[in-house]
Amino acid sequence: MSEFKEIVGKKFVEVTGCEGGDEILFKTAERVVYKLYHAQDCCESVLVDDINGDLSDLIGTPIISAEEAIGTDEPKQGEYDDSYTWTFYKIQTAKGHVVIRWYGTSNGYYSESVDFCKYVDDSPREKGV
Repeated sequence: MSEFKEIVGKKFVEVTGCEGGDEILFKTAERVVYKLYHAQDCCESVLVDDINGDLSDLIGTPIISAEEAIGTDEPKQGEYDDSYTWTFYKIQTAKGHVVIRWYGTSNGYYSESVDFCKYVDDSPREKGV
């Protein structure tokens, strides 16, 4: 696993993901991909609840700061959510800032955390790309 702050100084060519989704991908020109996601198990759900800002502000300019904040101070969303965790990812560039808010819930015995990893996309490229 990688640490989220590792993206500081990186320049992305593509950032994809959406509210209600289960992953956010950050891709560099060197084909390095940084991925926010959750490996789902049976009695849990961890999804992107909200994206405040424009993901396109993270493209083409270096990341100035990147931080993760975890807590349960925010109210739970579902009446029957036995356990829940909010995770916030705050990213700043010269173009602007983006806050990606995740909501995880479970019966209390499973993980509600967001995972972060780095890998190289070695899939074949289309001709001319």
